[in-house]
Amino acid sequence: MWKGYELLRLQQPLSTVWCKIRMADHLLETKMSSSYQALLVLCICLSCCCSVSLSVRIIGDEKQRTDGLLQYNALLCNNTVQGRYLLSDSRGYVCNIMEVNSLTGCCPREGEQFACQGCNIGSQCCNSYEYCVSCCLNPVRTTLEVVLKTKLARQPTAGSWTSLFDYCSGRCRHNSQSVVHENAYVSEDHHCFSARSTPPGVQVEMDAEDELADVFVYVGREGLSCDATCSAQKLSCREEKLAALNNCAELQKYNKCHGLCIPSTGPDQPAEVVSTAPRHMHPGACLYNTQVSQLSCKGYHLFSRRLCPCA
Repeated sequence: MWKGYELLRLQQPLSTVWCKIRMADHLLETKMSSSYQALLVLCICLSCCCSVSLSVRIIGDEKQRTDGLLQYNALLCNNTVQGRYLLSDSRGYVCNIMEVNSLTGCCPREGEQFACQGCNIGSQCCNSYEYCVSCCLNPVRTTLEVVLKTKLARQPTAGSWTSLFDYCSGRCRHNSQSVVHENAYVSEDHHCFSARSTPPGVQVEMDAEDELADVFVYVGREGLSCDATCSAQKLSCREEKLAALNNCAELQKYNKCHGLCIPSTGPDQPAEVVSTAPRHMHPGACLYNTQVSQLSCKGYHLFSRRLCPCA
């Protein structure tokens, strides 16, 4: 009756859990009482279920590297819990508390992962705890190697953080540098995740390399907008990153520019003018926009190739 039944097989990135119940026919033919047989079967089933429940506890920020991309595998998520309206899960998604899966603790895979809404990337401080945690979880900004070496406190005997999520959810809480006179915040951006202590409200200069660390930069085809260029790569244009590309150093890094980098205006910039453009348009030259307010992912020109930040 029970012979050869396989109940469950679970495969995970780090291990494989097998759970099989095989009851030989002779078990039913023995002289055991039927109640004893039922008790034995129940014990085996409970033991099997316990093994399975242990096997599926995969930490939300555990990851494996496939084709150069980080694939997050989580049957269960840790989350920040404490918010009145929002929470962030250990995969880097933020959602309304009513949207979280009550069985897994995970937010829906909708919206932006590792969102930094309301965050100052320079100081690594945010005006929202949940978005601070989400932004911090981006492996480009916070590496597990650094986290494991970071002490929980300044005391020599203090332990270290054990996971990326624990680090981010801990660092983003208020600390002594967040308040003044013990009853007021130094700045609205009082949730900070930097490994080094940067007081909230202090502006930290970022170079272009840091600003563009979490995007891919593509040179578009002539006549295409950055929206179209990024879409062709199955990505989205990050308009807030265009300012970091709007200078001669970045333009010359990705284009020839033929020795010319000219200040200009237009929604299709920063860009390189194609060699087939009319002479008065400076064929081969690079153009950066002197009007930052004009920077847009939607702009394009028939004779230019845009420099685009995609993510």
